Amino acid sequence: MLNRHARAFFTRLLSPLAGLLLRLGVSPDAVTVVGTLGVVAAALGLYPTGHLLAGTLVITAFIFSDVLDGIMARASGRSSSWGAFLDSTLDRFGDAAIFGALVLWFAGGGDSRLDAALALACLALGAIVPYARARAEAIGARADVGIAERADRLVAVLVATGLVGLGVPEELLTVVLALLAVASLVTVVQRVLVVRAQVLTSARG
Repeated sequence: MLNRHARAFFTRLLSPLAGLLLRLGVSPDAVTVVGTLGVVAAALGLYPTGHLLAGTLVITAFIFSDVLDGIMARASGRSSSWGAFLDSTLDRFGDAAIFGALVLWFAGGGDSRLDAALALACLALGAIVPYARARAEAIGARADVGIAERADRLVAVLVATGLVGLGVPEELLTVVLALLAVASLVTVVQRVLVVRAQVLTSARG
């Protein structure tokens, strides 16, 4: 729900910018690449040094490119399997940079082994969630279930990190990371069970 409503809002907001970029000859793929580079650079450059609020604001600005490139592709008739593949692949880089940078922060200036472990769990499980879906589709099954969609995970961790950067107690981020790790694990289990049921049903048929 959050993902659909957010995308609808930002589609209306960013459509004029998408039109301008297309008129200037900028391709959707270029926006995808620049947005990912921005997220990775901001996360790895700002979070490990304790600039949590600044990092969150810069990352959020670049994350808008994830909506902008899609608007541009549809408006220009360039929507393709290649664009979807590129976008999905580069999303993994951005996610890894965000949670990886938090691991570095907690292991260093943040000085919290628990939070570092939770951020690492979110990093690993966040990679397994889309992998499970991709492998399911590769064998002809569907695994589009789960309680931890990418957009929800990003919104939760960025809001919590930004608030901690504003002075809210670090325990808030601890709770959010723990909930995200649990939600991601539940999502992986859900997808495994759903695919298993489909494969068994197909075998009986």
